[in-house]
Amino acid sequence: MSVKVRFAPSPTGYLHVGNARTAIITWLFCRNQGGHFLLRIDDTDTERSKEEYEIAIEDGLQWLGLSWDEKTNQKNRTDRYDEIIEQLKGDGRIYACYETPDELGLKRKSQLSRGLPPIYERPDEAQIQKYIEEGRQPHWRFALKKEPIHWQDLVRGEVNFHGKDLSDPVVIRENGIPLYHLCSVIDDVDYGITHVVRGEDHVSNTATHVQMFEAISGQAPQFAHLPLIADMEGGKLSKRLGSLSVKSVREEEMLEPMALVSLMARMGSSDPIEPFTSLEPLIDSFDFAKFSRNTPKFDMDELLRLNGKILHETSFETVQVRLANMGLQDLDEAFWTAVRGNLVRLEDIKDWWQVANGPVDPVIDDADFTAAAADLLPPAPWDETTFKTWTGAVKDQTGRKGKELFMPLRKALTGMDHGPELPALLPLLGPEKVKSRLTRKAA
Repeated sequence: MSVKVRFAPSPTGYLHVGNARTAIITWLFCRNQGGHFLLRIDDTDTERSKEEYEIAIEDGLQWLGLSWDEKTNQKNRTDRYDEIIEQLKGDGRIYACYETPDELGLKRKSQLSRGLPPIYERPDEAQIQKYIEEGRQPHWRFALKKEPIHWQDLVRGEVNFHGKDLSDPVVIRENGIPLYHLCSVIDDVDYGITHVVRGEDHVSNTATHVQMFEAISGQAPQFAHLPLIADMEGGKLSKRLGSLSVKSVREEEMLEPMALVSLMARMGSSDPIEPFTSLEPLIDSFDFAKFSRNTPKFDMDELLRLNGKILHETSFETVQVRLANMGLQDLDEAFWTAVRGNLVRLEDIKDWWQVANGPVDPVIDDADFTAAAADLLPPAPWDETTFKTWTGAVKDQTGRKGKELFMPLRKALTGMDHGPELPALLPLLGPEKVKSRLTRKAA
């Protein structure tokens, strides 16, 4: 059986980084299996769905490197939903219900007070007739069979429910609009979806979906329910990542896309989390069997570490346009190569550009030493061998070596006690700036 999967975002808001994990894992599985990836826009909520969100979702997926083979919109399939709904009504699998939310709430409280599970109780014919006479508009529920429900989950293993322990799910609102559950199942059947990847918070929904699949097509796809991500304390993922939109991350240069993909692809699996600069190794190594049921914890420090390591391997050609858009169009390949090893985020390069081009306040603890070093500067032109020649001469004259030699020079030249390798940075500063800073002048 060939693999066909779908990612089904709702265009009622921007694609969030936390939700993008489902897209990443679904896509990697699909490509590993040589399958077909469907982007399905769940836009039956016509009041909240907006085209700008749909465009942003597509842009976000493309930024992450996730292509799709086919796209569909649920808003264009209402006739098909109506057709299946009528079929299910005729089969007695969808029935009308008339209770108000308040009445349902009271019933649930009554059941709980009697020690009973809060499961919807189907009304008898007399009750239904009374509701109709009152002029109530119905919502519609799917009638679950009171029988075992089970599937072999690709992450959770064997999963078992029983229809008698579940409430019949609402599938059509009072206004006649079908809800996500039924539309999703109909789409999965029509598009031949073989595997559904979703969060573990959908497990009980899946139990009801299994019976919907059986009622419509006779067979459900395979499921993979991923544990939800937690923060480092084990709580709900905070706004640091979970509710950040991919759009904001991309536009504000917060992260490299492959840093996000590298983390999300391996988080919760037995594979080590490593920085990847392309998707191919992640595709080749992907296997649901490597994922555990334990809750993965998101570590922002780890994400930033990956981000930095990816930037350290990034070529100037890859970032040249982005740097120009940041106002650094004069920044050249030599500067990029010299400082990229000190970047965590791309925007950090602005700090090093300032260090190189000034003004900088030199930090000088021993003016006699730095003045002597200034007198020993070699003549231009300078290259990456200049620093060794110069510091060799300074060492011979002052007797300093190691940290006592190099740290005062670094602090005088950059105003900082850390940064790019000085052999690469020195030629970028040039003789005039270097001499000025060594003699305590902000330049």
